[in-house]
Amino acid sequence: MKYAVGVDVGGTNIECGILDEIGNILVKRKYPTRSEQGVDAILESIALTIEQLREDAGIPADEIEVIGLGIPGLVDPEAGVSLRAVNLNWNQIPVAAKLRGLTGKPVFIDNDVRLYIYGEAAAGAGRGYDYVYGITIGTGLAAAFVQRGEIHRGHRFMAGEIGHVPVNPTGFACGCGRTGCLETIVSATGIAKQARTRIEQGETSLLQEWFADVKDIRSSDVSRACLAGDALSRDVLEQTGRELGRALAWVVPTLSPDVIVIGGGGALAGELLFEPMKDELNNLLLQDYRNHFAIKSTELGDHAGIIGSALWALQCNKQA
Repeated sequence: MKYAVGVDVGGTNIECGILDEIGNILVKRKYPTRSEQGVDAILESIALTIEQLREDAGIPADEIEVIGLGIPGLVDPEAGVSLRAVNLNWNQIPVAAKLRGLTGKPVFIDNDVRLYIYGEAAAGAGRGYDYVYGITIGTGLAAAFVQRGEIHRGHRFMAGEIGHVPVNPTGFACGCGRTGCLETIVSATGIAKQARTRIEQGETSLLQEWFADVKDIRSSDVSRACLAGDALSRDVLEQTGRELGRALAWVVPTLSPDVIVIGGGGALAGELLFEPMKDELNNLLLQDYRNHFAIKSTELGDHAGIIGSALWALQCNKQA
């Protein structure tokens, strides 16, 4: 039996697991990233964790075939280099080569969201579909496209990303330095900011009774207030869903997916967000596209990253 290691590297935590060839997690561990210690310390901790997990599982060292890492930010998977990961303070880091030197195993890296979506395509909500477009609605809005088991990256490894498509030139400032990007609305951050801004501008909401300081409002609070009958919160979620639907009306004819998989913390709003999104999407799509693709929530949860990283690394190693 051959096994693969999947690693999901985040700015706050690292999750590491050993999986079998079909994506079953045998052992896993989650621990703080401690990015302030620097890249070498982080990679050494990953190598040590892999060895500890291998011993815990009783797996011989020669049965660990490959290691896959999902890393935030801009990644060159062909060169194995983290080009820029702001929350890790990584720039032009040869991650694959460094970790291979520490473990003696082949190492393959890619963007964390691409591998999250790859996990869903291979073993989660996208399983059985040929063309999987996936979105994560979290602090920002990230996306990826998996075509017949292969990650479609395009030039500069950014294919399918819609988070920084400008949708409102007079909207919120975006972390990228521009104004009105899609993710300033369609993200957990954007949902909360819409609610806070409208309250600060004089609108009333149940959220004012719950929070003395509107800066404490989070997207989950907006969903909770909506379920409690708050009109402002319902309108925020409806407008967010419709904005996402308008964006997907460009994605569907461009990529023609047979399933759209949606996850991330912001997606926990469920049908409060998805229903207006679907309505807007159906209103805008050419009839030939309607009812010819599915829209599904992710299934693997927080483990999609390590599952995708491990399965993708196994595939890359076979092709190497």
